[in-house]
Amino acid sequence: MHTLLIELVYISKKFISQILPPTCRYYPTCSTYMIDALKRHGAILGLTMGLARILRCNPFVKGGVDPVPDYFTLRRNPHPERYEDEIIAQAFHSNKK
Repeated sequence: MHTLLIELVYISKKFISQILPPTCRYYPTCSTYMIDALKRHGAILGLTMGLARILRCNPFVKGGVDPVPDYFTLRRNPHPERYEDEIIAQAFHSNKK
C-alpha cells in the first residue's frame, strides 16, 4: 500500500509541481518528507505525518529544516541535527550560528 502512495507522490512531483511555483517553506520539501515518512512509518502513519506536514507548510510559519523523525509525531522534528543527511545537518548548524 505504501508503495502505491509513494508512486502517487512521485507522479505529483513530476507533473503538478512543475506547473506550480516552488512554495515549500521546509527542507526537505513536503513531497520528499511524505516519501520519507511513508518509507519509515508505513502507509497509515506515514500518510498522516505527511499530511500534517503539508498543513504546517503555510505562510504563517517560518519553515526551516524539518526531517522525518524516527518516531511518529504530528509536530515538527525537535532534533533535525540527528538527521543522517549531511546537507540537512549543515543547514541546521549554519542556521544556529
